[in-house]
Amino acid sequence: MFPRASGRTRRARPVCTILKRNARSAIPTVHNCPTPLVRGAKHDRHVEAVASSTVTWHWTRLRRHRRRLLGGNSLHAGKTSGRVPRPVALVLATLFAALALLGVGSSVASASTDPSEEPSGPVLSIGGILRDGDDPVEGVEITVEGGGFEQTAISDENGRWSVEVPEEGDYTVTLDPDTLPDGLDLRDPERTTANVSADEWQTNSISRLFPLGEDTRQTSGFADLFLQRLVSGLNFGLLVALAAIGITLIFGTTGLNNFAHGEMVTFGGILSWVFAVLLGLNIFIAIPIVVILGAAFGYLQDTVLWRPLRRKGVKLVQAMIVSIGLAIFLRYFYLFMVGGDTKTMNVGLSDAIVIGPVRITTGSLLSMGLSVVVLVAVGLFLTRTRTGKATRAVSDNPSLAAASGIDVDRIIRTVWIIAGGLAGLAGVMLALYRQVSWDMGQQVLLLMFAAVTLGGLGSAYGALVGSIVVGLFVELSTLFIPADLKYAAALIVLIVVLLVRPQGILGRRERIG
Repeated sequence: MFPRASGRTRRARPVCTILKRNARSAIPTVHNCPTPLVRGAKHDRHVEAVASSTVTWHWTRLRRHRRRLLGGNSLHAGKTSGRVPRPVALVLATLFAALALLGVGSSVASASTDPSEEPSGPVLSIGGILRDGDDPVEGVEITVEGGGFEQTAISDENGRWSVEVPEEGDYTVTLDPDTLPDGLDLRDPERTTANVSADEWQTNSISRLFPLGEDTRQTSGFADLFLQRLVSGLNFGLLVALAAIGITLIFGTTGLNNFAHGEMVTFGGILSWVFAVLLGLNIFIAIPIVVILGAAFGYLQDTVLWRPLRRKGVKLVQAMIVSIGLAIFLRYFYLFMVGGDTKTMNVGLSDAIVIGPVRITTGSLLSMGLSVVVLVAVGLFLTRTRTGKATRAVSDNPSLAAASGIDVDRIIRTVWIIAGGLAGLAGVMLALYRQVSWDMGQQVLLLMFAAVTLGGLGSAYGALVGSIVVGLFVELSTLFIPADLKYAAALIVLIVVLLVRPQGILGRRERIG
């Protein structure tokens, strides 16, 4: 077959031709197996002919195979036979089906609407509430007239009255004193009418009030207001401290600034409303359930999200971005589940207790007492228990703690459980203090971070001190500035304190560089 090789090789060995297919280009390649060199030009031409014919045969089969797959006559990517690939066809079919459904829905909606009915404009109304102190006044006639329009309304059992007017304009509202109950008069007998001008129609409804009975409002001096705000600030500061300690424990053990901590507070507030209001459980039974579920929520977050990220070596900046994304997801998930309106916590803790010039509700007293007990328990846990001491060791130096035999992952998991339980309890207290909404935790998130930074990052006691300072300043600032600016004032105090003491109130000086 092949010419004999000269020299010691008495018989020529055949050349092994291996065809391998490249996975990306599907082009066969030729690789020659290592064999002893065979001399002779005739033998070389024979090997080239065999390799060339074999490659040509496989190339022809490949072209036919690709032509069948593409349904065209060319292997070039830019030249096809006009057939649409199946995935693209499915996407287009789905889009056309969706458009068809939208078209059918709009046609049905248009068909169900009576074409003879023209869309009406916004409903304009003038109304109000009549009260004698806290009691509604029923059966009083109020007349609205102006521009040739006149209509009379009668207050209902809740003291509400309302009159729909045809257009924006000037109107006169008149209360008939003869329809008032016996023994009840207008606070100002000469003020039986009120005017509405055309310039006031910035909204669709305008209110007019007619004060009735004696004025029972009491004017308080600066000292009385100061004491009232002092108690409110202390209550709010203890509430913020419950959540802020969870933030500082997480930061101390992991270095993570968890921006989703506000949504953990919202989680507790919504659950308290579900158990105490919707399901009708006693609030003292609902609170332990919410704390347990909040702790389980913290454990779930660490197990599903944060522990895998730590094991993959994700940096703190990336983890912080993840926490921001988680916060946004949870916030709008709550909005989807419970709606955007504010939920009232009617659990029988709204009775007022008057102690001198201070007026406080039973719910606020419960919040303050429970907060103090829990904060003392957390302090004893960190200083007296073995796990608490290990937590402080991990917070001081995680590497040294791990070298000392401390299971750092177990400590971090415990911290997440404690932080979740404290956030759930803070949500219950915030619900009693300010009702329930889908973004209630996000509203106080910056105050929590301000308290942690003010007290000293990583210090649980510093978070407590910083929270009380922030709470007191938020409430006391309303004596001098509008209430809408009280949160901004707390952040300004944070900036001023950090300019004087950058490490915070109870923070430690650390060498940089």
